[in-house]
Amino acid sequence: MGLNAYQFDQVKVRNNLARTVILHEYPLSMVDHIGFREFVSSLQPLFKLISRNTLKSDIIKIYDNERKKALKMTNKNGSRMAITIDMWTSSNKKRGSMVITTHFINQTWMLQSRVLRIVYVPSPHTKDVLVKVLVDCFFEWNIDRKLSTITVDNCSTNDIMIRLLLNKLDTSSLMLSGSMLHMRCAAHILNLIVQDGLSLIGDGIERIPDSMTYWTGSTKKRQKFDENARQLHLQCTKELVLDCKTHWNSTYLMLSTALIYKDVFSRLEKHEAFYTCLLTEYDWEVAKDICGRLELFYSVTEFFFGFKYPTTNMYFTLVCELKIALNECNLSSNEMISSMAESMLAKFNSYWVDVNVVMAVAVILDPRYKIKLLEFYYPNIYGDNSDLEIEKIKNICYDLLDEYGDVDESPVDNERSSHIPVSTSNYVAQMKCRLSGAMSSFNLFVNNSSSSSKKHGSARMKFDHFIDEGVLKRNEEFDILA
Repeated sequence: MGLNAYQFDQVKVRNNLARTVILHEYPLSMVDHIGFREFVSSLQPLFKLISRNTLKSDIIKIYDNERKKALKMTNKNGSRMAITIDMWTSSNKKRGSMVITTHFINQTWMLQSRVLRIVYVPSPHTKDVLVKVLVDCFFEWNIDRKLSTITVDNCSTNDIMIRLLLNKLDTSSLMLSGSMLHMRCAAHILNLIVQDGLSLIGDGIERIPDSMTYWTGSTKKRQKFDENARQLHLQCTKELVLDCKTHWNSTYLMLSTALIYKDVFSRLEKHEAFYTCLLTEYDWEVAKDICGRLELFYSVTEFFFGFKYPTTNMYFTLVCELKIALNECNLSSNEMISSMAESMLAKFNSYWVDVNVVMAVAVILDPRYKIKLLEFYYPNIYGDNSDLEIEKIKNICYDLLDEYGDVDESPVDNERSSHIPVSTSNYVAQMKCRLSGAMSSFNLFVNNSSSSSKKHGSARMKFDHFIDEGVLKRNEEFDILA
């Protein structure tokens, strides 16, 4: 280390203070707190602590500077921009807000994400109000002619909103005149699919949450439960949890935890006179079956959230696996499970119709899969019509090629870093393990398929050559943008 004379910079410290407040969402009034003022004075007596109004002014300056940089980036960037929209209501003031985020690939082929706007949306949140907020934002950022897709939650208001939005935009600037603009949030759809299924079987597992409620009702009961678990040589590593009706994954966690302590519940039935929520063997069989069916959905959801940027090419295989799993559940001899699967399939199919085209195009552009993955999965999904559906996707790819035209290739920065951080989530690892079986079958399918070689020529011929020349070997460090 080198020793240098320290020079105090009032402006720099003020800037750091403002960024600290932004980063941790501290109240502006903290600069008026006596304890904070004494602490700052003891650290650096030269620093003149500012008022809350000055702090607010500094924060707005930072916002303006960051906005200018982001605006310059979006204007300079030539790629299309995917938009994600999220609505929520604050718990304290019950005010609705919308966050609009853009995702795009910059000139050095790095995936970027920027929050364009967090805006208060007055109630009621009608389609006209939402459309106005979106249009104002797109024109303000000058991206109305650069849009690729808009991802929103699955609800009828958003469906109408997108249709109205198309009337406000120049559809000639959108991909295939806007037919690919509307995307539905995969995580939200998964939640709706499972909730539909669970709504049909609530009575079949009602004694399990009743038992959970009984043994979590007091500290004394919890201690007695833990003591019996230890006597059966079970490690009390998981707390008994109750499900929340609005979060299906809590039902999965409740069932999976209950199954771990099955013997404890059975033991307590014989020693606790007031414990009347007795679980039958049929209850445990139903719980085990439902838990097994939900495990895939839970793992897929955790897999999505295990990555900072779960890009579209990552979804296709998972969604296909869910479709196949639901088809299998639908054939279950257990009437409760088959009814659950039937309801879930109905919701899934409505989602699949809307998004399968975009996901299929994305996976074709992934050199590890190309069109081979469609040829692998579509017979299980479409049966005898699989060839026709694959041909539809190919024709859409051709139409997109015609729209983009022959674009000169830009040099790629070889020193780029990975845009997707490696996740160490257990559920990500489980999901990868689960998919390894499917991918082993896919490898056999690829090895048994013939590839043809075609000469390069027009954009369509180059595309045909790309999908026919074989697939790349998969590995953990693969970066599709590289």
